[in-house]
Amino acid sequence: MGPVKPDHPWSGGLVLAAVFSSCAVAQTTPTAPAPAAAASAPASAASAPRGARPPVAPPSQRVEITGGRESDADQRRLSTAAKIVIGREEIERFGDSSVSEVLKRLPGVTTSGPPGRGGPPRMRGLGAGYTQILVDGQRAPAGFSLDQLTPEQLERIEIFRAPTAETGARAIGGTINIVLREAFRARLNDVRAGVGIENGKATPGLFWTHNDSRDNFIYNLTAGTFFPHGRPVSSGTTTDEDPDTGAVLGRESYRAETVFSRAGLNLNARLQWRGDGGDMLMLSPGLFATRGESHTRFDITEATRARPPGYDSGYSNSDNHSVTARLNLQWRRRLPDDWRLELGGHANANRGGSESLRHELLQGLETRTERVTSDSREHNLNLNGKLSRLLGSGADHTFVGGWEAERQHRDEERITLSNGVKVGSDDDDFTAVVQRLALYAQDEWTLSPNWSMHAGLRTESIRTRGENPDGTRPTNSSRVTTPLVHFLYKPDPKQRDQIRISLTRSYKSPTLNNLIARPSYSSRYSDLTQTNDATSPDRVGNAGLRPELATGIDVAVERYLAEGGVLSANVFVRRLTDYIRTVTSLQRPVDYPAKAERWVSRPENVGRASTAGIELEAKFRLDQLITDAPRIEVRSNVSAFRSRVDQVPGPDNRLDQQPPGTANLGLDYRIRGTPLTLGGNLNLTPSYRTQVSEIQALTTPVKHQLDVYALWVFDPTAQLRLNVTNLNAADYVTSSVFDLDTTRQRQVSTSRTYVNFRISLELKL
Repeated sequence: MGPVKPDHPWSGGLVLAAVFSSCAVAQTTPTAPAPAAAASAPASAASAPRGARPPVAPPSQRVEITGGRESDADQRRLSTAAKIVIGREEIERFGDSSVSEVLKRLPGVTTSGPPGRGGPPRMRGLGAGYTQILVDGQRAPAGFSLDQLTPEQLERIEIFRAPTAETGARAIGGTINIVLREAFRARLNDVRAGVGIENGKATPGLFWTHNDSRDNFIYNLTAGTFFPHGRPVSSGTTTDEDPDTGAVLGRESYRAETVFSRAGLNLNARLQWRGDGGDMLMLSPGLFATRGESHTRFDITEATRARPPGYDSGYSNSDNHSVTARLNLQWRRRLPDDWRLELGGHANANRGGSESLRHELLQGLETRTERVTSDSREHNLNLNGKLSRLLGSGADHTFVGGWEAERQHRDEERITLSNGVKVGSDDDDFTAVVQRLALYAQDEWTLSPNWSMHAGLRTESIRTRGENPDGTRPTNSSRVTTPLVHFLYKPDPKQRDQIRISLTRSYKSPTLNNLIARPSYSSRYSDLTQTNDATSPDRVGNAGLRPELATGIDVAVERYLAEGGVLSANVFVRRLTDYIRTVTSLQRPVDYPAKAERWVSRPENVGRASTAGIELEAKFRLDQLITDAPRIEVRSNVSAFRSRVDQVPGPDNRLDQQPPGTANLGLDYRIRGTPLTLGGNLNLTPSYRTQVSEIQALTTPVKHQLDVYALWVFDPTAQLRLNVTNLNAADYVTSSVFDLDTTRQRQVSTSRTYVNFRISLELKL
């Protein structure tokens, strides 16, 4: 190896961060083999104009810009507020079948659930609700899932580590903005057909993207159809122990195997008209529809507890369907005196339903049947406006002011029958309405060649009203005002090094499901005359929840390499008040129809909490740092998190579902003289224990996933891709412990994970 290139005084420190980022992955798990991390894809040295594609696009190819929008790296570097931009090249790199698979490689982003299962993205390890999801800059409607989008529909992904007044302050962990495929003037007609195989089940899919223009009219169309099939297997054990001696007093073990199939259709369009003076009108309709069924067989393999279940085996069948239609509208017009007006809105309508039938058997004879049917309807309407102006003669001072108004209406009907008799209240139907109004103003100003500032103020009010079957109307109202300020400092404006500082106030509002107090009963103890177990609680909402408030600071040091790539280190601190946590407790009496004391899981404001962390990122080509090294693209990041809930006794009184860190490492290399590109990712999230309350603790296992791919380019219009995800598949074992007065209840759950093979043919017609 040749010497490291010392082309800047800061190189040593930032290269050390890059080396530490890679070394920390290797040192986290000392036993061999050591699964490490999967990383986000590298930023290209430059981006081609929107819609223009080179004949062959290996990871290390350099494309010179002659026009078009700024490169992904330049968008990140020039933004005053901290922003990471992931463009089409990185999104396409692995040929992922889901958006969550793309997101899991990004710095500080984790996904819940076993390896290979995806799940909602979580920034900085924080649980659901702390990460704000936007689609084209607008808040995703309630009930939206990233599974409703495919990677083919994405133009880019923007990651905001700290909130801004315009993007919204409901982002304690951060914001992920999903930008759908943009209309551009180049003609595009891409097709991808593929099939994945996991545990003997095939998942075929077909995806199409088309773009073209006619005079001032530009349009983009995307479509996808997919047919997931799977056969997951799970098992678990619940044990009663003597809290003093640890002696086993009783045990119950189960095993379940499910076979499921699903069919989905995804359609999206962007129709755009552009005027000569900068005016623009854009219409984006979309449709997402799925239908699926599943069949589960379960067996109790051991039952020595004091209260064994009334069955030793059983089976269940379920069907579900969902249709979501959405429409986005945006109009932009230039006004006199350099003002620009933008008006927009989006409407979203969802209809879904499900039906399940469960049969419980004892020695081959049926003892109980449970039928659950549900139907939901949800409508969401959002209207927004924005007024902006360039202040002064240049583009270095911009004022933006705007408003957002949203109304969400949800109706849900549910009926639960046990042996033909209704469980719970006479009517489980409910209606809820959520109204939101936000006003904001922000000023982005380049104070000098060294300093830039981004300051904003946002006030947002949310009112939730429910209608219960008994005629009561629980209401929850909250209002939060959040000041936000970001600074960007360049020690030498001619260099590519900079420091960011953000002082922000953000918040997390209670979800509709947390607020609505309708109970969901334990299927194991559906007889409400009996007391259930802490490991099988009922679940209710809490209409009195208050929003969590967070005061935070972010400090980042960044260096952008001259030939592409970035080295960065970011430190953050958040202090939370009115922290919300789901607490399981024994209620005497319960506040819903039941004739016995019951264990109930309920969200509550438990007090104050804090979290802090450091995030290191290094993306570069190896020969940029080491002379005569192979042209290998390196993508690595390491994040470490710490947190504490003040009102919960330690140790391990961390924020719910926040791991101690995450690490990613990725390499990509095109074999010279061949059309073959090879790449891989290693992803690691360490195991951790969470003390939920004085009596409950959860343990989450280490999560490591190895993904590899091979790309063979036949010619500029055709390429074949092979993906192998979760190559090091292993059982995923979680556990929970309840320390009660006279006994300790321990529940261990195991989910099998499998290697997934996927092959796809990608054509540019």
